[in-house]
Amino acid sequence: MTTLAGAYDVALLDLDGVVYIGEHAVAGAAQGLAAAREQGMSLTFVTNNASRPPEVVAEHLRDLGVPAQAHEVVTSSQAGAAILIERFPPGSEVLAVGGPGVDEAIHAVGLVPVRAGSVARTPAAVLQGFGRDVAWVDLAAATVAIAAGAYWVATNTDVTLPVPGGRAPGNGALVSAVAAALGRGPDEVAGKPFPALMRASIDRTDARRPLVVGDRLDTDIAGARTVGVPSLLVMTGVTDVAGLLRADPAERPDFIGADLLALSAEPAATQGDSESAPRRDDRGWARGDARTELHDGRLIVTPGEGPWIEALQCACAAAWSAAGAVDVAAAADAIEARRRTVGP
Repeated sequence: MTTLAGAYDVALLDLDGVVYIGEHAVAGAAQGLAAAREQGMSLTFVTNNASRPPEVVAEHLRDLGVPAQAHEVVTSSQAGAAILIERFPPGSEVLAVGGPGVDEAIHAVGLVPVRAGSVARTPAAVLQGFGRDVAWVDLAAATVAIAAGAYWVATNTDVTLPVPGGRAPGNGALVSAVAAALGRGPDEVAGKPFPALMRASIDRTDARRPLVVGDRLDTDIAGARTVGVPSLLVMTGVTDVAGLLRADPAERPDFIGADLLALSAEPAATQGDSESAPRRDDRGWARGDARTELHDGRLIVTPGEGPWIEALQCACAAAWSAAGAVDVAAAADAIEARRRTVGP
């Protein structure tokens, strides 16, 4: 059996909802990453969250039992700063909106970070990223600077981010507030699904066969497709079963897994000719003893007695192959019930 860790040389891993949620590790994350490394896979942590510098992120990972160094972390702040240094000369002032990671990334490329309240003149640009302490005064300063001609780069536009117990507003929500005041969006966006962050990660690792690993369809999986890289969706963060079954073609992963242990287990392909993909017969789609059928536009799932992820594979294959709209509600409920019964 060839595992994902054996088939791909570098995993480009999202963090929030994949490796951790808030301060706590996702179940199975440390074990799954250790197993992938044992099989020869290199790990790079690629995050849209711009609030923290790479060393702080790496320290957090180490505290959670995941060995990591700062050079293995690539943030959307770094990608955003790289965009700006290509446009403006060293020493140019950039209004930093967000956490300390934004300031550090600006400084690292030779630009000068300034903060709301200390801006003596219109800065050359605004780099807007997430920060838990971002206040109205920061958004107001950004709006005024951009209206006066500053070039506006958003590190990412994730509307939400996972927190213990649910979801909270992400940087995209704050970017939307500035956009509403200006009547337009950012000049550029650095993070996923836009290509700058993903390309920077691939270039840094010199990956020959990279695999993007994430929990979000609209950023991680869409970002992988943007740069033509295969992807694994883990069901530990934002995306639920119903959302996956309704995924747009540009946001459909190549593989799915319950968690990061999927990297070192038998792959669960969603489509294609792989041996790990569901097989189609005259009744529908099957994988193991799980089966999915379409009846009058309604998806019917028989989960079987095997891993619940097999039922999800079949449901994805059936729903995504349908010519018209598919009612996935009952199928999603059946898969979620099986998931609760057997666990990961």
